[in-house]
Amino acid sequence: MTARKRCTLVVAALVLLLAGCTTKAERIEGKEDALAAAGFDVLPASSEARRQEIRGLPPHRFLSQIQNGKVIYLYADPLVCNCIYIGNQAAYDRYRRDILERQLADEQALYAEEWRDTTWDWGPWGPGWWVGP
Repeated sequence: MTARKRCTLVVAALVLLLAGCTTKAERIEGKEDALAAAGFDVLPASSEARRQEIRGLPPHRFLSQIQNGKVIYLYADPLVCNCIYIGNQAAYDRYRRDILERQLADEQALYAEEWRDTTWDWGPWGPGWWVGP
């Protein structure tokens, strides 16, 4: 294994280690930012009745319900914002798509390895496949 590959593997391991060091509250806040960006509405538990209701919901999990013939999604956060996020199918789909895109981008950044070899000969690969500077 070359020194460059070892260095890349060490950096990748450190990135994973640091990613694992985020607190639960930080991970939840990041998820909530994504929920709001996807179009979920935030309803604070601003009364005793709402606080009692939110305590009855599983924290930090999606729940779905049918209301007026349409699916709605609830996400309860009794820890960070003491609120619930409510969204329709479109908001939920946007949230899932955004999370998937973020995971793919993170994975690509993690596994992309810069490679420079000045002795590499592109000639055998044939002309015309690459348009360079």
